[in-house]
Amino acid sequence: MRTNIVLDDDLVQEAFSLTGVRTKRELVNMALKELVRRYRKRDLTDLAGRIRLRDDFDHKAMRRTRHGSG
Repeated sequence: MRTNIVLDDDLVQEAFSLTGVRTKRELVNMALKELVRRYRKRDLTDLAGRIRLRDDFDHKAMRRTRHGSG
């Protein structure tokens, strides 16, 4: 999507130096991806305490099986 926006020059320069990206387009895309990632992560933490696992659920056994040592 093509759009024109006004960005805070100081903030853009700081973001360039922190990230190492070279273009404003790349910087804005990176920022949007991070925003989406953070909100999705927050949504998952909203589930804390709402999910009840089976009493016999053994997460360590699943980990051993997944890594081939079970």
